[in-house]
Amino acid sequence: MTELVEHGQLFIGGEWTDPLGTDTIRIVSPHTEQVIGSVPHASRADVDRAVAVARKAFDEGPWPRASLEERIAVVTRIKDAILVRHEEIARSISSQNGSPYSWSVLAQALGAMMVYDSAIKVATDYPYEERRQGALGPILVRREPVGVVAAVIPWNVPQFVAAAKLAPALLTGSAVILKPSPEAPLDSYILADIAREAGLPEGVLSILPADREVSEYLVGHPGIDKVAFTGSVAAGRRVMEVAARNLTRVTLELGGKSAAVILPDADLDTTVAGIIPAAWMNNGQACVAQTRILAPRARYDEIAAALAAAAGDLVVGDPLNPATQIGPLVARRQQQRSLDYIRIGQEEGAKILTGGGRPAGLERGWYVEPTLFGDVDNSMRIAREEIFGPVVCLIPYGDEEEALRVANDSEFGLSGSVWTADVEHGIDFARGVRTGTFNVNTFSLDMLGPFGGYKNSGVGREFGPEGLSEYLEHKMIHLPAGA
Repeated sequence: MTELVEHGQLFIGGEWTDPLGTDTIRIVSPHTEQVIGSVPHASRADVDRAVAVARKAFDEGPWPRASLEERIAVVTRIKDAILVRHEEIARSISSQNGSPYSWSVLAQALGAMMVYDSAIKVATDYPYEERRQGALGPILVRREPVGVVAAVIPWNVPQFVAAAKLAPALLTGSAVILKPSPEAPLDSYILADIAREAGLPEGVLSILPADREVSEYLVGHPGIDKVAFTGSVAAGRRVMEVAARNLTRVTLELGGKSAAVILPDADLDTTVAGIIPAAWMNNGQACVAQTRILAPRARYDEIAAALAAAAGDLVVGDPLNPATQIGPLVARRQQQRSLDYIRIGQEEGAKILTGGGRPAGLERGWYVEPTLFGDVDNSMRIAREEIFGPVVCLIPYGDEEEALRVANDSEFGLSGSVWTADVEHGIDFARGVRTGTFNVNTFSLDMLGPFGGYKNSGVGREFGPEGLSEYLEHKMIHLPAGA
């Protein structure tokens, strides 16, 4: 039985502090449906206090005025501590959101460490100040920290997404208020310990677990200079609306319905081996998951059979078992959402090739079988709406022109892939897809390049120099002739 983890304080400005409210958040295991922990629910008063100390830290404190080398040293200690504690972090996250433990080790914990490491590399080489010849004389262009950042993160990959926001913010000299999801706040307490031991100055980091109402209060707070949000499209629209009242800068990383396009010349074994983990990663609870698989009609039957067999072989069970490949969904509502979409898909005329319900022998826990629908038309709801569960669509196409048209026929544009024997042809196909990241014969996310979405998949970029720029203001200083 999982040990009950209870916390009674909030991390505000680098100190463990009694909350000003009395509400608590109970964390429920998606595997046992039992309470496994509790943390204080941050109140509006706690937000006010965190913003006040963050403003003081940014406006008067040493962090924005420290050298880049000093900031890198602190962030490096955070990165190194995550490596030391990565198994503890992985267990904490898997127990909260149902991620398979093996995936949590690689993506949740070590993935977060890689985000910090990549951000350090980018920050080291970034041009914070440069002289140019302007139209009227010489100019000096400076990039300066944006200020106080509200970082609102989801439950599906909490440490990875926290790192995507914390790393560039801290390296550029900003202060951060991190708002974890109420479904997965326990690992943020590990992060708080790590940050404190790493030597972040007073006021630079606060961590406030809270619900949507308090999140909205934080996002709309006049003391916030930038909001960095990851979540659903609906929530992202609301974040932008609330932040606009203060003209607060916003970056949004939102949903996806990404297409994996199998071209007629693709090697089937290699393609299936690559697509299966990309489609069902994190139990299907990933914004970049390849949830629309496009197959040429001439090879449709063999592709459908191979994908169904591979998906049907995925091991479903206890997320803390290292052998598990598919764990439970994070909450009962997410389980019901997937089951509802499975019913909708059948009503729309799609055919279940594998899965389609609760796994046998797992009556307790919020489980859904890895499900593959065949004979899907791209106009169906299961092909257009983000399900955020282990439900994937196989869509037949005629020629390559139709494949490109179907891949682009979506309100989303976050990720995607193409599978082909001709890499150069795959690159050419990738150029035609309206999406922020794309893969040729692979599936990965490189933290030295920009990540983000077209269309409803978001605003702005994370990772790489493009992502670092989102945490900087640009200043032009006019100089006298000859300077």
